[in-house]
Amino acid sequence: MTDGGSSIPEVRALLRVLAAGRDVLELGAAFGEGAAAMAETARTVVTIELDPDRAAAARARLAGLANVELLDGDAWTALDGRGPFGLVFADAGGYDWETVVALTARGGLIVKDDLTPGRTTDGDPVREFLLRDPRLAAAELLVTPEMSVIVAAKL
Repeated sequence: MTDGGSSIPEVRALLRVLAAGRDVLELGAAFGEGAAAMAETARTVVTIELDPDRAAAARARLAGLANVELLDGDAWTALDGRGPFGLVFADAGGYDWETVVALTARGGLIVKDDLTPGRTTDGDPVREFLLRDPRLAAAELLVTPEMSVIVAAKL
C-alpha cells in the first residue's frame, strides 16, 4: 500500500468525487496530498497529522487553500467538540471506530483506504466493523489491482 505516504492518484480521484459539497475530516494528513485533492470540491476540509515532520510538509503543501484547516497532534484531543462531518477519510491507523462513526453525520460517508483486495471479512477488524456494523451501509471497492477501499454511509 502507501506505507503512510501520500494517497495514490486513484484514491485521490475517488475522494474528489465523494468530498463534493461536504465538510470533510481527514485522519492522517501525511504530506497533504489527500486533503488538497478533497479541497478541490469540498466545502471545508479539516485534516490532522500526529507526526510533526509530516505536519510541517502538509502545512507547506496546503498553504493558500482557504477551505483547509490543518491540525497537529492527537486527533481525539484536537477534534473535541467538532463535527459531525459529511465525509471522514480514515487515512491513518489505530482508530477508535466508534469515535469515527460519532464524527460522521447521518448520511455522511466514511472512507478507509490501503486495504489489500481479496481478504475475507472474518478476522479483519477494520472490515468486520465497517462492513458489518448495522449503523452503516458499506461496500469494498477495488481502486487498483493492489488496493481496495471501503466506503460506508452512516444510516
